[in-house]
Amino acid sequence: MIRKIFLFLFVTLATGMSASDRPNILWIYLEDVSGWFSCYGDKVINTPHIDSLAEGGIRFNRFYTSAGVCSAMRSGTILGMMQTTVGAHQHRSCRSNFRGKSMGEYDKNVLPNGVQLVPKIFRDAGFYTFNEGSGKDDFNFEFDRDEIYDHHSGGWNFKGAEDGSEWTGRTEGKPFFGQIQISGGKSGGRVKSIGDLTPRDLVPVPPYYPDIPEVREEIAHHYDCLLFTDDQVGQIIAALKRDGLYDNTFIFLISDHGYKLHRHKQMLYEGGINMPCIVSGPGIKSGQVRNDLINSIDIAPASLAAAGLPIPQKMEGQDFLAKEYKPKKYTISARDRCDYTIEKIRAVITPRFKYLRNYTDDRPFMQTTYKDGWEVSKKFREMMAAGEMNKTQMIFFDPDGKEPEELYDLRKDPHEIKNLAKDPKFAKQLKRHRAYLEEWIRKTGDMGQEPESDIGLLCALRRWGDKCVNPEYNRVRHLLKN
Repeated sequence: MIRKIFLFLFVTLATGMSASDRPNILWIYLEDVSGWFSCYGDKVINTPHIDSLAEGGIRFNRFYTSAGVCSAMRSGTILGMMQTTVGAHQHRSCRSNFRGKSMGEYDKNVLPNGVQLVPKIFRDAGFYTFNEGSGKDDFNFEFDRDEIYDHHSGGWNFKGAEDGSEWTGRTEGKPFFGQIQISGGKSGGRVKSIGDLTPRDLVPVPPYYPDIPEVREEIAHHYDCLLFTDDQVGQIIAALKRDGLYDNTFIFLISDHGYKLHRHKQMLYEGGINMPCIVSGPGIKSGQVRNDLINSIDIAPASLAAAGLPIPQKMEGQDFLAKEYKPKKYTISARDRCDYTIEKIRAVITPRFKYLRNYTDDRPFMQTTYKDGWEVSKKFREMMAAGEMNKTQMIFFDPDGKEPEELYDLRKDPHEIKNLAKDPKFAKQLKRHRAYLEEWIRKTGDMGQEPESDIGLLCALRRWGDKCVNPEYNRVRHLLKN
């Protein structure tokens, strides 16, 4: 308690603002959502509510998530640090219980001294904190919801904003920091109950997927989910306006990663990590579009600064809303184990190019994953076996492995099809991007460069059993007790 009072007094004296003078901060978190919104130029659907946010603020075209999967990305975002810096990079790690099953001894991950969760910083500074849909915190480290939130709802994701219970529990005049989790691409059954909204024959199919009914169904269904998502965003905006809060609230609308198809979610191609990001709020000039590189770990420091709070020294993200902000030379995204599938990839994104380092080039992209039971996955494997995929599609679906390095000119090749890593004309670019990766690994201490711990692998074996087929499991398989 003494520490909280000290922090509150320090912030008040340092900024000349009391908590009641501060704006509200709201993160609208979209789950599994690729940014096919009309404000981003998509022609298939109209998303008027999300468009209105963009019209009233800033639309970022080069926002990259720190990972292509939820728990790793969300772990980094809530700390303003790369998940690889704090050992939170293995998807759904640090779980004492998993889907009702106790892990016994588990891969506990305690944050280093001086590293704090953003809602805790806000709460200590006198803000009311909430998370609507707190089941989607999904962090790969130890934390206590009751310590960081004044209000957190049970279950997963947002169910509607009719009563505004997200923020109405606070005392009058108290500012809030809140998160609202929207199911987005996982709206599934709720969207199916409405019926198909997007004509399946009108959706675009990217060249790296075969144009088959199963793929068109997945893409069109995602468009249906986006229409549902836009309606939910509209509900939130309406509730803020109803309660007189909209004009004094900074809204950060972001997605955690791309939709569920194979070259999107969990992967580090553009469709997996180049996500929508829209920021609006008091003092932000409307109608802006920015093309500089932003990372999801930048959301935390930008939010703190927008509220007039100091940015902790240990945060690796940057306040991209600051007047003195200088655009990045590069940004990083990381892929590590997802569920039981062991993979290790690092992406370096610069204004024009992307470099991918595939450390696990001994296995194909289409190795065993949780997606294997889907009808579209079965069709993909059937086509692979029958030789029915073309050269472009086989870049990802080749069963014989992958290149150790990839380099793409995103300006000329937005679909990342022509790998330039072996082209002598791009040797300097390849060397430059390798150096950026080495620099980042050295500066941040990328913990993913080391093999996962024995206890981490054992926990994965306990969760997934026979699905754990990667050779890394062999060193601990004999330790598994039935």
